[in-house]
Amino acid sequence: MKCARLNNRTIHLHTYSREHYQFLFEEAQKGNIFCAHCDQPVLMRLSILEQPAFYHRQKGDFTACEKACEAKEPKAEKEKEEYKEAGMFRLPKGKAISESSKPIVSEWKSPKKVPAPEPFSPTSEAADTSLFPGIGLNREQMRAVTETDGPLLVLAGAGSGKTRVLTARAAHMIEHLGISPENMLLVTFTTKAVAEMKERMANEYGLAAGRVSRLVTGTFHSFFYKILYHYDSSKWNGSQLLKMEWQREQYVKKALYEENLDEKEFPVDQALQLIGCWKNTYLPHETIPLADDWEKKVYRLYEHYERQKREKRQFDFDDMAQGCYELFQSRPDILAQYQNRFSHILIDEFQDINPVQYKIMQLIASPENNLCGVGDDDQSIYAFRGSSPSFILDFQKDYPAAKTIYLTANYRSPHPIVSSAHAVVKKNKKRYEKTLSAVKDGVHAPVMFFPYDEEEEATMIVSDMKEKIQNGASPDDFAVLYRTNSAGRAIYERLHQSSIPYHADRGVQTFYSRRIVRQILAYLYASQNEDDTDAVKDLLPALFLKQSALQTLKALSITEDCTMIKALTKLPDLKPFQIGKIKQIVPFFASIRTMKPVEAITFAESKMGFSEYLKKRGNEGNKLEKGSDDLRDVKVAAKKFKTIPDFLAHVDHMRAAENLKTNENGVELLTIHRSKGLEFNTVYILGAADGSIPHDFALETARQGDPAPLEEERRLLYVAMTRAMQHLYVSCPANRRGKTARSSRFLEPLLRMDRRSALKI
Repeated sequence: MKCARLNNRTIHLHTYSREHYQFLFEEAQKGNIFCAHCDQPVLMRLSILEQPAFYHRQKGDFTACEKACEAKEPKAEKEKEEYKEAGMFRLPKGKAISESSKPIVSEWKSPKKVPAPEPFSPTSEAADTSLFPGIGLNREQMRAVTETDGPLLVLAGAGSGKTRVLTARAAHMIEHLGISPENMLLVTFTTKAVAEMKERMANEYGLAAGRVSRLVTGTFHSFFYKILYHYDSSKWNGSQLLKMEWQREQYVKKALYEENLDEKEFPVDQALQLIGCWKNTYLPHETIPLADDWEKKVYRLYEHYERQKREKRQFDFDDMAQGCYELFQSRPDILAQYQNRFSHILIDEFQDINPVQYKIMQLIASPENNLCGVGDDDQSIYAFRGSSPSFILDFQKDYPAAKTIYLTANYRSPHPIVSSAHAVVKKNKKRYEKTLSAVKDGVHAPVMFFPYDEEEEATMIVSDMKEKIQNGASPDDFAVLYRTNSAGRAIYERLHQSSIPYHADRGVQTFYSRRIVRQILAYLYASQNEDDTDAVKDLLPALFLKQSALQTLKALSITEDCTMIKALTKLPDLKPFQIGKIKQIVPFFASIRTMKPVEAITFAESKMGFSEYLKKRGNEGNKLEKGSDDLRDVKVAAKKFKTIPDFLAHVDHMRAAENLKTNENGVELLTIHRSKGLEFNTVYILGAADGSIPHDFALETARQGDPAPLEEERRLLYVAMTRAMQHLYVSCPANRRGKTARSSRFLEPLLRMDRRSALKI
């Protein structure tokens, strides 16, 4: 049904603003919307594949209600004309300007089923089991396993059996070529991958556990640590390693104090990320180019950070790579020991290697250069850690005698998904020319759907999950992928409110504890209670006051018998311009008390000085996460609440849930980066719009003449698409962060396909 009754008023979906569909959905969930014919409570359908509609909560035959609803709908016809008598003639009083009483606003857009860009071509190649019974390898996989001499690059596309090739190659060299496990080095990026490969070699290839255990495996960090510890156990002792993030943060916070920077207003986590990138990208003693004031500040912190570690004889994970490189440079005799030890080196996820790691592996592999890198340049997505597809693209230059083998058969995803993902990534200029082909066809084409905004997007996805679960799917069949943690806020909240189990990283759980979010919400908290100590504490930086003022305010509120907000005007030692601003702002807290949450936030931003604070202290120079973005996200979250107390009750509830351990066997909420290497039956990709995927910073750098970040963003979308084993849904919201959004330019090849492929609803 398209009509229903809310607050004794009949509403019609096709004349109701699309912006408020989420409000209607939630009112129906609360039992506040009724059938306009039988007066029974109704729910609202807001899903991916079907048009929005009302339906009765209970089962039954409601044909009469549906017919009555159709009769109530406003017809697209001319309004009745009124006449006046003029002698023998009847003259019209006026002519209708429009044909309906209300304009149709933001119509629901049908989802688009993406047809496969190329027809499916089944392979007739039989799997070769001659090396290991029960382990089938296709022709190119067999080549990658048996080509063991000299440098080799294996370009393993998504779902092409990379792990099988790596384990079969190692097992083949041990079992059939007689190469001692001690003389082989298998390096990967996670301990989980190492354990999986060893388990496969023992269980699937029949190698004795003792032989498998002698194979030298590990992450880069663990391998470098063993080298350094063996060389100098007193300096490189695990007890001196800064294992925890909070330990590194303490050093940076101390550096902030020494640089007279406020730690509460400085993104320490982002500074540490940049420091790590520098340490992984530039070899020791190389000059680091600094692009702007933000990087100059971080570099000064970097110098403090390194000095503090040296004074305490401590090191972090990134130091181990640099320390290993310096050791080999200064002690050729030690390097020679490792060169003689390892006759063959295998590197997993080769596209994720950084310059320092690559240089060390080159040194150890020399002079025989039996170096095998397995990876995919189309899945290089860790530039922020120093990784680059250039090591794959330039491998032939570094090793002119190298062989290159392409693994292009995808065993994970059906043809419609694989061909659509390839249509996206092939637009990149800097990549190996290759076409990934699916081994199996599929009946489910990828679907692009078009929600109004982030809130409606989350509701549509959860509705689709519930329908699939009712039809037999399991919650752990699903993954929701997003570009940054803040983009996962709405889906996290919706799942938290549902009965569907889920697993979410802390990064997406702590949205309401982010610095800028906490500070803008402080205005709302203080408007409801002017003695809210936590709110006042969060307000001080936004008012350009030091935290030491908090104790003074507490004392003044007692001695002056006033609220802490009123006490702001009585603070001593303020400059005249500060006194003037505070006196202007203080009365506004009472003014915003009864406003709608969005109105109050906008008022605090424009009239109470928060926009000025954002410009000066809102981290606007950061590439990925700006304070103004957080502010817009808060407005989207607040939009559906009518009163400030209702909104703050929701915020309190979500903050209380921040430290809850979520179900590890449910829906996975992941950034695209964290989804790398994983696979799921059904994948939903959020926010496929310019500004999100691709991110704003990539668009800006492209405008300045550097296309590299934009190409990485396209690879990110490719990685997200190729996680899907059966169903793939890509969301293209009409609005994002309160502004009109444009569907991602990366989807143009898919959007241009036959318009007749749109779903028939």
